[in-house]
Amino acid sequence: MKTFQLLSDQPRSAVLIAICFGILLILPWLHLTPTDSALHLSAYWVTLIGKIMCLAIVALALDLVWGYAGILSLGHGLYFALGGYAFGMYLMRQSAGDGLPDFMRFLSWTELPWYWVGTQYFAWSMILVLLIPGLIAFIFGFFAFRSKIKGVYFSIITQAMTYAAALLFFRNETGFGGNNGFTGFKTLLGFDITSSMTRTVLCFITALTLLLCYLGLRYLMNQPYGRVLGAIRDSENRLQYLGYRTLWYKLSAWVLSAMIAGIAGALYVPQVGIINPSEMNPVNSIEMAVWVAAGGRGTLIGPILGAGIINGVKTYFTVAYPEAWLLILGGLFVVVTLFLPKGIIGLFDRFKKEGN
Repeated sequence: MKTFQLLSDQPRSAVLIAICFGILLILPWLHLTPTDSALHLSAYWVTLIGKIMCLAIVALALDLVWGYAGILSLGHGLYFALGGYAFGMYLMRQSAGDGLPDFMRFLSWTELPWYWVGTQYFAWSMILVLLIPGLIAFIFGFFAFRSKIKGVYFSIITQAMTYAAALLFFRNETGFGGNNGFTGFKTLLGFDITSSMTRTVLCFITALTLLLCYLGLRYLMNQPYGRVLGAIRDSENRLQYLGYRTLWYKLSAWVLSAMIAGIAGALYVPQVGIINPSEMNPVNSIEMAVWVAAGGRGTLIGPILGAGIINGVKTYFTVAYPEAWLLILGGLFVVVTLFLPKGIIGLFDRFKKEGN
């Protein structure tokens, strides 16, 4: 498989991408303009933009392992949710003060479980956001890659693991809120989580994180490490014959991808106001793969476009025609597979070639 042509390799496209990121960084601050101003963004739009950018970060994470290393994960919703739960524990402790979170008192718990210790501290919660998804990904990836599980079998296992985790988190006795999960957040670092300034700053931090993830992964993929991942995708056996230990390359990409997804989950929770096991629904992970495929895998900027466009369409159809959304999603995946194998980015490249 040939490496997809990056729009960002060309000066005009690089300028366009820079302008788009600049707009994303500016948009959150429009929420602070007077409500009667034509440039004012309501709380709904700030939350929606922040949410979609969080999902775009997950799409970037998935593109790292699927687009560059050729490893299709149908379980990245797990790492996204784990990051969200890790940060949600901190938010619940902030809301509860010196007492137990509301759901624990409702279940007549008398003390915090051992794995909740220290979650009242912001720094420790941020460590957990990276540590938990990274550790789970390392353990799973090490045994899966060492056993040389690949292709559709690997994808099915990732989906099964995500579904199993969802069933576990649905249980009240696990200490994660059961079916309702975590909600009712009040403060973040002492600031009212529903205030205009807090919403604005959270959305801005999300945009900045998306930019940094894009630039960091783009830099990494232009290094020898990225070229080795591409060679693993194209012909892993040949690379092993040349003496490369592909296990560690795949494992490092897998763990990094999981940690990025965890960061996205941590940013998602305070903006949306809830995290529950439904985020681990296998359908969510399949949607993530659709975002990457629709945008153009192996391009980094493509998955961001795919996540933005599809989630924008989803926002409309789940309100106007909720029963038709899954049919539309399935049809979109078929269309992309048959007619747009390189996604939106490939379509742009085709128009450019025809124009020349």
